[in-house]
Amino acid sequence: MKATIERATLLKSLSHVQSVVERRNTIPILSNVLIEAASNGCVKLMATDLDLQVVETLSAEVDTPGETTVSAHMLFEIVRKLPDGSQIQLSAADGKMLIVAGRSRFSLSTLPRDDFPVINESELPTHFALPTESLKQIIDKTRFAISVDETRYYLNGIFLHVLKNGEGVMKAAATDGHRLACVTVSCPAGAEDMPDVIIPRKCVVELRKLLDECEEEIKISLSASKICFDLGHAILTSKLIDGTFPDYTRVIPTANDKLLKVNPKALMQGVDRVATIASEKTRAVKMTIEPGKISLSVTSPENGMATEEVPGEYDADHLDIGFNARYLLDILGQIENDVAEIHLAESAAPTLIRDSDQSAALYVLMPMRV
Repeated sequence: MKATIERATLLKSLSHVQSVVERRNTIPILSNVLIEAASNGCVKLMATDLDLQVVETLSAEVDTPGETTVSAHMLFEIVRKLPDGSQIQLSAADGKMLIVAGRSRFSLSTLPRDDFPVINESELPTHFALPTESLKQIIDKTRFAISVDETRYYLNGIFLHVLKNGEGVMKAAATDGHRLACVTVSCPAGAEDMPDVIIPRKCVVELRKLLDECEEEIKISLSASKICFDLGHAILTSKLIDGTFPDYTRVIPTANDKLLKVNPKALMQGVDRVATIASEKTRAVKMTIEPGKISLSVTSPENGMATEEVPGEYDADHLDIGFNARYLLDILGQIENDVAEIHLAESAAPTLIRDSDQSAALYVLMPMRV
């Protein structure tokens, strides 16, 4: 194999594929990136961790077609440190890969291509396309609520499903048991009968990186166990989480009759300031809500006390309620309007937060005792 690739092109693709590769591997081939050079001037880079696979295609000057595998992180670091504008020549033979750029030469050990595992992309019966912006919205509005608790593995991803009641909507939800994020988009043609799926967190993270370079629709194929995203220049294939996502609709409050309207940025800044002295363990902030104002307070046995007032529209009964500051900040950071609607019931009941009753996204936050 022998091919010449421009540094910026190779670096961009390598940055995507190497992030799929785990730093520590008991199986040596999983540390490698598969490089396939074809006579038509295309070079494919592929990496996998057996659950997630990414394939990037880039154009190159191919002198000799061929294929090999080489350490993904090592190749990335070498290319990253080469000068801008370099033309990088990759040639592989006899268990070695030679990398030449200007006066720099590197020789790396390779492993045979036949040892490289590939996730089969066939047998994905459901096919549909989503606009890039819709997919970005689904990810950005929900991923902060994905659980990191491995014991509740079925919460370690975004739940994607289509309502089967004829409403023609697709919903995405994520929760860690303390907060819930839910987004509704129009159901794309072809997705009407798709199975309910849970897309793993790592797949979500890698997909979001790739979306910044896409402007067209993303083609999605899936089955009950696998999902494939075709972004044109890259194809991301992932196994799905094999589990049952809880019925999250049961925790979305429908009878919260106390409405607080507040500027989300002002509330965020106030919460952030008073939470400076909150203990790392609880991060609890108390909100005392009265007509015309919100009083924020934090009391920490180790650090002292902080208070701040934020203006807000509220005409219901006085209410004291506590929240985890970090969770509240995460949700407020998603509000795009100048006014956030916070629907409250009582100090121990779930709170509903959204831009307005017309917004595609809604959030539920469980209160804390303070």
